Amino acid sequence: MNIVAFKHFDFDDEEAFRTWANRKGHHLMMREPSLGVDADWMEELDLLIICGGPMSVYEEERYPWLVQEKQFVKQAIQLGKKVLGICFGAQMIAELLGSPVFRNEHKEIGWHPVNRTSGQHPWLSGLEESFLSFQWHGDTFELPKDTRLLAYSAACKVQAFAYLDHVLALQFHLETTSACMEAMFANWSAELVPAPYIQSAEQIRLRYEQSKHSHEALHRILDQISLNSK
Repeated sequence: MNIVAFKHFDFDDEEAFRTWANRKGHHLMMREPSLGVDADWMEELDLLIICGGPMSVYEEERYPWLVQEKQFVKQAIQLGKKVLGICFGAQMIAELLGSPVFRNEHKEIGWHPVNRTSGQHPWLSGLEESFLSFQWHGDTFELPKDTRLLAYSAACKVQAFAYLDHVLALQFHLETTSACMEAMFANWSAELVPAPYIQSAEQIRLRYEQSKHSHEALHRILDQISLNSK
């Protein structure tokens, strides 16, 4: 498969994606939309991954490059390309499908349980009914029309949804590494305040071993995407 992954901050760690792509013989291109989006990427594209980011999808005035990125993602969806959105990426997909993105009542930071619904999607067939995942987000959205709710958490009622059979949106982070988390602590420590769904850096560090299981879960999802690719 030819994979393009959009990266939205410098210290976002691509290790989980790169390891899987190299092992499976896929071609992964990490691209920063803030530097421009090339329409030619679409021609050979099999899978588009939209990674997380510290910005909000509605901040186009502050981040004008979002306009071009959204146009590319929308076209990929319309063309039937495989699309996987993670956190910020999931919010972008929701907005493009007509659901406004807004501040959630609670920020969700740290390791939190995610629960599957009865909704099914082949790409999630290897995921447990309930699992622990890293989270770092303050925005959320309503479930877009004509999509399937696949997962939820106590703080966020839409943790995963699918659109048709080729688009999957995940609010949670299975890809994050301990190195990336440490960089988050250094750069965004002001967000780690006492709150119902915000854990301290110390609490998060206690579960660093969970990243291994999260990466395995992510790789199972990517395996299913690969198996179901055209």
